[in-house]
Amino acid sequence: MLKTAASSIQVIDRVTTLLDAIAARPEPSSLKFLSAETHLHPSTAFRILKALTGHGLVERTANGQYTLGVKLLHFGSRVHGKVDLLREAKPIMEWLRSQVGESVNLTVREGDEVVYVERAIPNRMMRVEQVIGSRAPLHVTAVGKLFLSEDGEKACREYARRTGLPRYTPNTFTQVTKLWAQIENAHKLGYALDNEEAEQGVACVGVPLHDPHGKMVAGLSISAPRDRRREAWIPIIKKAGADISARLGYLAKSA
Repeated sequence: MLKTAASSIQVIDRVTTLLDAIAARPEPSSLKFLSAETHLHPSTAFRILKALTGHGLVERTANGQYTLGVKLLHFGSRVHGKVDLLREAKPIMEWLRSQVGESVNLTVREGDEVVYVERAIPNRMMRVEQVIGSRAPLHVTAVGKLFLSEDGEKACREYARRTGLPRYTPNTFTQVTKLWAQIENAHKLGYALDNEEAEQGVACVGVPLHDPHGKMVAGLSISAPRDRRREAWIPIIKKAGADISARLGYLAKSA
């Protein structure tokens, strides 16, 4: 067993070494060059390259040379997309905070929850502050409702069956029919509200953020004590959400 484990790790090391060698050159590389560069026997290098080619991680040109595969580009774009989201959202979040004077949150979806990944908080004593990395169920948050709206009514009902729609405050929607009515309306309006549904005394307004393909990849929200939330924030946060989506590459459809 120890020999098998060691062998598996050695294979990963060899794969990484070959990929590094291919990536180091702007032009395709020959088997002879890669074998010399990685100190691998040509037959060993060939077997690994053949397997990598079969998985789309490496491509072999017509004259038998090797380049990085399209699948690696796909992996890279997914990582790059996450970095882009935080980088592109932060200055607009700070602008939004300066406009409304309240806490601004950036959230993504993980399963049946939203996760807070970034925030911009105001310099005031009484404020709502979400901890980065904290989570909340979809049905009690403004952004969570927007994520549910993306999936449609059937998926929303499945979510309700799966989770049981636990109650967090007297305002939490625990009946799927009423919840879906709120979600459907939010989808039409382009924003959603949390009216003390996750925490008493706290209200939020949220908007979706879209990637170049129109998929909702995150949400932007303003959290404040209930008596300080204003309807006037809606056009401001919608503009902020549209600006972030545009910076992520989303082209909104014209009316």
